[in-house]
Amino acid sequence: MVLSESAERLRKMIDKAIEDHIITPEEYEEIIHITTEDGYIDSQERALLAELQDMIEHKVVKFAKKE
Repeated sequence: MVLSESAERLRKMIDKAIEDHIITPEEYEEIIHITTEDGYIDSQERALLAELQDMIEHKVVKFAKKE
């Protein structure tokens, strides 16, 4: 399946969070912005968000604390 342009950008952001094992509030905000910028959350974006949420819940990816 070919990813939409926004889903591809979303995938890159999520991959970075996986590599770092951490996500900053700014990165999370950017992920939400990418997802909603066209006013529609497609099935690819929905799946990527669910994957990220699952990783956060299982502490594979942790939120960075604000300094």
